[in-house]
Amino acid sequence: MNGHQRQRDDEGNAARFLALSDGVFAIAMTLLALDITLPAGLNPAGFERALGDVVPNLWSYAISFLVIAAFWRGHHEMFRYTREVDGTVIRLGLLGLGLIALMPFPTTLLAEYGDQPQAVAVYSGAVAAMGAAQLALAVVLWKRPWLGGEALPDPVARNDVADLASVVLVFAVAVPLAFVSPTGAKWWWVVLIPLKAVTGNRGKRLRAAGRR
Repeated sequence: MNGHQRQRDDEGNAARFLALSDGVFAIAMTLLALDITLPAGLNPAGFERALGDVVPNLWSYAISFLVIAAFWRGHHEMFRYTREVDGTVIRLGLLGLGLIALMPFPTTLLAEYGDQPQAVAVYSGAVAAMGAAQLALAVVLWKRPWLGGEALPDPVARNDVADLASVVLVFAVAVPLAFVSPTGAKWWWVVLIPLKAVTGNRGKRLRAAGRR
């Protein structure tokens, strides 16, 4: 078993867990849009003001949608080599799904109070926590190759871990930074774009090489 000791606990089919996960991700994405509304019966001036007021909600929705979509994609990549799940995988997976389902709350905070350090800190902490849960899940799946039809290649696994670690690091640093400058903390999130580009391109190359 590639030097790993097999420890069995309550195992099940990974497809069922992925079906549950897809449902939670889809519901969380849908709930993000519930705060994007305008009052009825507005006159032209009131409509224009209300439309301007809803712009922060649209930006927060877009950011959170992209964040959740990225986690969903990474979640499926992790389970590409997995056929069964055990109790540890299920517990970590449910923890991650619980944090995903909670995302509409920090998204609303960011939309309504984006200039407040507490709101930016809570949002950053929520994303960092999601990343940490998925990182732990990725490591567990990597170290338990017997759960898959084939072992996840070590270079691919290391790259996936580095990718998730970069998410945790960037958003964790943004938590204290938010109390110095909420705007600066939000701009700090942009650092993740080049980091994700590097790990994403490297992951594609490693997976392509593994299929040869």
